[in-house]
Amino acid sequence: MELLLFEDSEDKTPARVIELDRRKHRSGDYWHIEVEGLGIGCCYGYRAFGPLAPGAHGFRPSKVLLDPAARAISGWEVYDRMLATGPCTNAHACLKAVVTERDPFDFAAHPRPRNSWQHTVIYELHVGNYTSRADSGVAAERQGTYLGLIEKLPYLKDLGVTAIELLPVFAFDPADAPPGRDNIWGYSPLSWFTPHQGFASSTDPHQARDDMRQLVAACHDAGIEVLLDVVYNHTTEGNRLGPILSWRGFADLTYYHQNEDGDYLDVSGCGNSIAANQPISMQLILESMRCWALELGVDGFRFDLGIALSRGDGLKPLDKPPLFEAIESDPLLSDLKLVSEPWDCGGLYRLEDFPARRIGTWNGHFRDGVRRFWKGDDHSTWTLAQRFKGSPDLYNKKPVALGRSVNLITAHDGFTLVDLVSYNRKHNLANGEDNRDGENHNNSWNHGVEGPTTNAAVIALRQRQQRNLLSTLLLARGVPMLSMGDEIGRSQGGNNNSWCQDSPISWMPWNPDQCDQALLVYMRRLLSLRNALPQLFNPLVPPRETASKQPHDHGDVWRQWHGVSLSKPDWAEWSRTLATSLHIGSRGALLWMGFNAYKDHLKFELPVPASPWMRVIDTSLPSPMDLPEEPVPFTDLEIPMESRSFVLLLAREAANGLKL
Repeated sequence: MELLLFEDSEDKTPARVIELDRRKHRSGDYWHIEVEGLGIGCCYGYRAFGPLAPGAHGFRPSKVLLDPAARAISGWEVYDRMLATGPCTNAHACLKAVVTERDPFDFAAHPRPRNSWQHTVIYELHVGNYTSRADSGVAAERQGTYLGLIEKLPYLKDLGVTAIELLPVFAFDPADAPPGRDNIWGYSPLSWFTPHQGFASSTDPHQARDDMRQLVAACHDAGIEVLLDVVYNHTTEGNRLGPILSWRGFADLTYYHQNEDGDYLDVSGCGNSIAANQPISMQLILESMRCWALELGVDGFRFDLGIALSRGDGLKPLDKPPLFEAIESDPLLSDLKLVSEPWDCGGLYRLEDFPARRIGTWNGHFRDGVRRFWKGDDHSTWTLAQRFKGSPDLYNKKPVALGRSVNLITAHDGFTLVDLVSYNRKHNLANGEDNRDGENHNNSWNHGVEGPTTNAAVIALRQRQQRNLLSTLLLARGVPMLSMGDEIGRSQGGNNNSWCQDSPISWMPWNPDQCDQALLVYMRRLLSLRNALPQLFNPLVPPRETASKQPHDHGDVWRQWHGVSLSKPDWAEWSRTLATSLHIGSRGALLWMGFNAYKDHLKFELPVPASPWMRVIDTSLPSPMDLPEEPVPFTDLEIPMESRSFVLLLAREAANGLKL
């Protein structure tokens, strides 16, 4: 091993090269050296020497390697990704690690909000795309940055968000993309410790850490938690033909899953898969999590393709993966919010049996089931009921604890909400891959016209469907996640995989004339409603269910399911209708909700309320009467429901004092 010290980030040759002696500078698997006289700001890299055995294991001492645990990175001005491939040297165009402070985050001044799962609403966003537009109101020098996002926290707070989930902010390589395009999503990590420099307010390599701390502090002060979408399942080094930047150059047999021939095994879809079952890989991931949680103050993590981290040798799924056991037993990580994707690109999908007790999962079945119901598909009504009450069918018929299931309709990966109701197929030609990229099975429906239209009837139906989908998401039991811009009708023009689009396709619009202001009002009131009545919409313990019209007289709350007729839910494959009510003892109903995905309007029978009914939501009505500030009295014994609409009634005692 050699340690290379550079005078400056743009230097093409090291000012000093220190050869490490394995007798003095190596302890077990760890190389180490102390160099006097160096301090914060020092730029450095490594060279690793050893045998080269293509297809099995090899070292390329011509490559300057980035410290996998570096907290800051310099050299972006001279960096050339292509020179990190092949046998040529990259010393004159390499990235360099920078010595930084490792001070703890100031939790005394900016304590964690510690919002309960019952009251948590997650909002997924991209730091750069959120304020990139000139109409964002953010100063030009802060657009697309961590500090620019701080200026939008009042908007998020007013919306009703309690946690933001940031698309990857680990340092990533924008050049890991097709020619002429940039990787903007960041699912190609270059470092697991360094905040991405492209979101910083200056080119100073220390600035990204400072800005990230400021963002987290401002979020904590606003009562908003910060969750990171973290990519520990693969790196930007790709397959064997990819660049040698860091992990591969030090110990590719240690960090990456490989077969007996030395070829990389890939369940990430990106060329390589991290061997998180290996002790050294596991320790590096744990150290990274501690860095972000304790030094930068973040409140939780969402593991991209997290189930891939449960694979052992030969990619065998493990019931007790060492990484997850280590995370759950680490006292420094014990109070964080942890969520994972339960699937990977190798076909592994573990939801109820996800091999970690404290890690919740994205519920992709919720997304698919709710989309299919409102689209009007067969065999979707019973599924809707299961998803709405917390998916017990997916969790061994047991009530799932809040935090174990994160519900979603949309995410960064796929259609936006308005595109979901505006397109039958993806339109990804701008990505340069002949429309081959992106998901093909979206359960979307254009409602008669592909893309934008001036047809008033189609526009009205699409607007109603957006409200139907959002209402189902936010009034179902579980932890909801919203996607950036869905509250104002942000469209990507039918592009469902905008990972390389640093353009208006991906940017958050802020000009009121380009935003659905009526939908924004609806969303704010809907989140306010959910927050005001958590025991009705998101109880810690789900209500018991009964098919009886006259259950035993208890003071607890219980649920009943209906169709257009009371106590007669229609679970047939052709059914498009459902209703549910919550009752308190034998006094009467506190709540009634109707879901009509049928093509015609219908009348639904209503149960006897505990006190007179008040109409809270009717998505068939024009804004703002679809969800008015105050509930409206309703006295009939049955309620007419328009085609493809949602209605919520509350007993007066449950709605008492409700002002949205």
